[in-house]
Amino acid sequence: MTQTSENVTWLTQEAYDRLTAELEHLSGPGRVELAAKIEEARQEGDLKENAGYHAAKEEQGKQELRIRQLKGLLANAQVGVAPADNGVVEQGMVVTVAFDGDKDDTMTFLLGSREDTGDIEIYSPASPLGTAINGKKVGDTGSYELPNGKMMDVEILDAKPYTG
Repeated sequence: MTQTSENVTWLTQEAYDRLTAELEHLSGPGRVELAAKIEEARQEGDLKENAGYHAAKEEQGKQELRIRQLKGLLANAQVGVAPADNGVVEQGMVVTVAFDGDKDDTMTFLLGSREDTGDIEIYSPASPLGTAINGKKVGDTGSYELPNGKMMDVEILDAKPYTG
């Protein structure tokens, strides 16, 4: 089955390994630890007024949500394969843009997943900025709507594969 770039999450090997380890911990030892916490709180008595029990159950819900998020993310991950160095903006590229044609008002960021950590700002391909530039080439211009309703033009100055 071929995946489109819209449902693929590009991750560095380091990010993939870190997220896989997090999933393994949450699905195994993390669940056991939380079940023990819940059982311990349950033995304290009346569940209606047992703050420790309710806190542990809430934590369990958050943990199960994170497990589902990680499973979905990792199932659609493209790992360690940098995009082609062809100047086309896509997930996994470090992009430099200029705002409203002002070459002094620039920003450089990774178009990728928030799960990729590093010393660079990250914008999702699904964000307004990401949507405006995804698929465009160096020299192209895109625009997106700001929260105040005004439009912002961005020119792509550079697009290179992220090397981590």
